[in-house]
Amino acid sequence: MVGSSHEALHRIFQKDPELLTRALQEVLQVPFPRPYDFAAMNVDLTEIEPVERRVDTLLRAETDEGTYLLVVESQGERDDRKRGSWPYYLSYLYEKYRCEPVLIVVTQSRATARWASQPIHLGVRETPSLTVRPFVLGPDNVPLIATEQEARQDVPLAVLSAMTHGRGRKAPAILESLAAALKDVDRDNAAVFVQFVDSCLTDPQAQQMWRDLMTAMQYFWRGIEVPDTVRTRVESCTDLDLLTTWSERAVHATTAHDLFGDERP
Repeated sequence: MVGSSHEALHRIFQKDPELLTRALQEVLQVPFPRPYDFAAMNVDLTEIEPVERRVDTLLRAETDEGTYLLVVESQGERDDRKRGSWPYYLSYLYEKYRCEPVLIVVTQSRATARWASQPIHLGVRETPSLTVRPFVLGPDNVPLIATEQEARQDVPLAVLSAMTHGRGRKAPAILESLAAALKDVDRDNAAVFVQFVDSCLTDPQAQQMWRDLMTAMQYFWRGIEVPDTVRTRVESCTDLDLLTTWSERAVHATTAHDLFGDERP
């Protein structure tokens, strides 16, 4: 159950970690080695001091060149506090795990993408002691997938395209192409992708069009009330396998608590 574009923009990479490394390689042209294994990690980076520090998504990628930690941050707008948080995240993770951390920022805003892509220099102006260069995925570099053929070739990337570009003149073609491509995806995974896209559509007309398309395909839209206790439990979960199980149950759930089955909190 995804309640906002902020959640969806990073949780899609929990659902399909390979999409993240493909985006690095093919969209950003980063020579990132091909992983042979992924694992979700605890996103809480708080130390002993009572200052909460939490990344959005944290994945461990095992490659032939070593282990990388992929830090995914969903960013809706400019936030200059990140100039302190992002260097801290990377330094803390390297110190704790002795693995190379990689920062990826995902946004739907061109202005936010330009801001986030600026290097963060700490230290003497001309010779900084530390420089952080975020990799940014946004409207200017995520492919705009507006044909059924393209969408069928890479459904997760088509989902990311709809989440990033799902407004403006191209929105109908993007959404219709993705809707057609989702027919080739198993129903449980498709339902999760459907919710990701719906959460990111900020244009009311595009969102209504998407819901009409998905209603015709009988995916979801049952108007289930979600108590705060359920929402908090889902949003705080960092177990990728458990999140996948809950997402699959959501397809057939009649109440919010049906997500958890007989599991105890």
